[in-house]
Amino acid sequence: MNENKVFLDTNILIYAYDASAGQKNRTAKELLVELWKSKTGMLSTQVLQEFFVSVTTKIQKPLSIERTKLIIRDLLHWEVIINDETSILNAIDIHKKHQFSFWDAMILQAAVNRGARLLYTEDMTHGQVVQGVRIVNPFIEE
Repeated sequence: MNENKVFLDTNILIYAYDASAGQKNRTAKELLVELWKSKTGMLSTQVLQEFFVSVTTKIQKPLSIERTKLIIRDLLHWEVIINDETSILNAIDIHKKHQFSFWDAMILQAAVNRGARLLYTEDMTHGQVVQGVRIVNPFIEE
């Protein structure tokens, strides 16, 4: 396991660029800055694809395609995981065992594949550990 690597789910990225998200926007921005400085952020192509669609069409004030492309170009400096055939099959197993949506299982499998220690998301159970990856909801105050 890579003790320093942190995988981000799509929702964290969306909140970082959605000015209407209030405190979640501020928290997500702070998290992104921290990961940029530490060079520990990880993403998958799935996360980048979902991010593009969401921030250009689904948030209250959509970003332009051009701005979003520049953001994604910057994010490509992080470690980006490409899901392969084995990842899909393993994600099906995670989906079945833990009752996550298939798409969340794909996110988790990408984190597992690269040995991330943390997965930041608000879509899965905070504190749960799956195959060595601890799920953390950064919006929960402990």
